[in-house]
Amino acid sequence: MKKYFQLTTSEDGTTADLDIYGDICARWWDDDAMSAPKLSKMLDELGDVSQINVHINSYGGEVAEGLAIYSALRRHKARVRTTCDGFACSIASVIFMAGDERLMSDASLLMIHNAWTSAIGVNAADLRKLADDMDTITSASKSAYMARVSITEDELTELMDAETWISPADAVDMGFATAIETFESGDKASQGARDSLMALVMASVAQRADNSDDDDDDDDPDDTDGDDATDDNDDSGADDGDSDSDDDEGDGDGDDADSDDEPEDPEKDPDKKQAFAGGIAAFTSLFAN
Repeated sequence: MKKYFQLTTSEDGTTADLDIYGDICARWWDDDAMSAPKLSKMLDELGDVSQINVHINSYGGEVAEGLAIYSALRRHKARVRTTCDGFACSIASVIFMAGDERLMSDASLLMIHNAWTSAIGVNAADLRKLADDMDTITSASKSAYMARVSITEDELTELMDAETWISPADAVDMGFATAIETFESGDKASQGARDSLMALVMASVAQRADNSDDDDDDDDPDDTDGDDATDDNDDSGADDGDSDSDDDEGDGDGDDADSDDEPEDPEKDPDKKQAFAGGIAAFTSLFAN
């Protein structure tokens, strides 16, 4: 069963895959918890691997654990590639910086900020010291960032003070990441996309055909009142004494004199043929893009 935290090796033993999908903390009783001692032991047991692929989706956790994991990965002789699959927040973003190659999914984010804590039962002097201690702890994370980024320390401090979410493009621009990981959609569109596009095209064809019918009605010299009501009455065969009904009953050939009931062949109607051709062209252009 796949765990939120696991380390696996390839069949040939040359690469290892590490998934960090959860909190980074020291919980010895939790198999899914990501702790530095657990990872350090696993790395020692890997053997002679040439590359470690680290996939991260974490809101962060304990600074001490995260810094130790970062150092263990940096220290390992294998090439390390880190990938942000979703979020790499807080200390998880520091672990992300351990990669020699640092990829961000095109649908992922980094978040960097200063270290924070809570305090109970302390006095003013304790709080002042705690504030200084937090600045010192933050500087450790800042050192990990500065080893990779292309921005100045002042710019980094400003981002951390503001608790900044960083997009893949900005991460690459500032040096947090080396590249954006994109996923090929393939040469063929999905069936759902095809169905949606076909519905749009057919709606376009129908609209063009309707417009052609409207143009024909406007140009009809027999339509004196500008609408189709007269034509409808004529088609019904009930408005006068002409021989429509007689023709239906007495004609031996079985043909209906009212041609409106017969399906129209678009090949015989230039306007509908043009509308159909336009729809096919629109459909083709959508897939060409």
